Amino acid sequence: MEKTWRWFGKKDKITLSMLRQIGVEGIVTALHDIPNGEIWTVEAIEDLKNYIESHGLRWSVVESLPVSEAIKYAGSERDQLIENYKVSLANLGKCGVKTVCYNFMPVIDWIRTDLYHPWADGSSSLYFDKVRFAYFDTRILQREGAEKDYTNEELAKVEALDKVITQAEKDELIDSIIVKTQGFVNGNISEGDLNPVEKFANLLKLYEGINRDKLRENMRYFLAAVMPVCEEYGVNMCVHPDDPPFAVLGLPRIVTCEDDINWFLNAVDNPHNGLTFCAGSLSAGIHNDVPALAAKFAKRTHFVHLRSTNVLENGNFIESSHLDGRGRLIEVIRIFEKENPELPMRVDHGRLMLEDADKGYNAGYSFHGRMLALAQVEGMMAVVKDDLSR
Repeated sequence: MEKTWRWFGKKDKITLSMLRQIGVEGIVTALHDIPNGEIWTVEAIEDLKNYIESHGLRWSVVESLPVSEAIKYAGSERDQLIENYKVSLANLGKCGVKTVCYNFMPVIDWIRTDLYHPWADGSSSLYFDKVRFAYFDTRILQREGAEKDYTNEELAKVEALDKVITQAEKDELIDSIIVKTQGFVNGNISEGDLNPVEKFANLLKLYEGINRDKLRENMRYFLAAVMPVCEEYGVNMCVHPDDPPFAVLGLPRIVTCEDDINWFLNAVDNPHNGLTFCAGSLSAGIHNDVPALAAKFAKRTHFVHLRSTNVLENGNFIESSHLDGRGRLIEVIRIFEKENPELPMRVDHGRLMLEDADKGYNAGYSFHGRMLALAQVEGMMAVVKDDLSR
């Protein structure tokens, strides 16, 4: 597989020269300055593509060309936004950028409650605490009917937490769940937004009446509309699994398991309609056997994210080392190197370690943690390739 790296553009503190030195071959990036729903012009695409190529690298994957909320909930402006999306896809194809990763998660992208969960060795990683998330949902957001989504035991723990949690901890929960994990990925809420909880609650209201079946139908409508453009320009669309892979905040999530993946691949059965295989997101669902999913969907996968998680008995989960956890990455690598070996691959969500703590990197995207992960994954790839060559 091609070794790629998620890079956040010319303002990223991690430079392309640094990435070339550590063995990166391709870049995963986007036009982050263009607001959701607006057209990506040929000129803007070519400018970034030429900049990447001037450093001896290639723009391998767009992550992401965001799908606007009105497309997901079928708002009145949906068709115009889809037309804009089709123009952007065509322009990417004309420029030779042929793989587009996107997601269909309503309102909120990936979710963690702690961005700096400590490890014994002094490093830290991302963490999801179910009780703290329930506290955010029921006590801070105060979503109507939220209590129905949690067990009596979990609600009792929320009650106990309410007696000891500080205002600083509440602010950190808000920052972790709906600000710092969202804004840098073309999210709906950015750092500096006033009243982020109120803004977030208003976004949730847009999905009133949108259940799992309706969201599926809206995804099918979107994919059916863009596939002719993908066919014309040879662009592969690959949806990222929901992270975590279960319903949250009263919102349906529809890319969580084998049945979901089967559904969207068959709903618009076109080879350009494919999957971003994220071993980390899928492994956070105890219902998923990650290598089995890789084996089943390898041929319809266009992009691979290699990371892994451990799910704890209480439903919490934590980013594990790339060498262990439920992602079972060496098995996943073996499957893709055998079944679809030319795919772009990037490591994901490395630990915060060494002197990176004060660099201001986006959560989960520090330099040294991902460099360590890339070295681990490259070693696994070398072993697999040697085995397959025998």
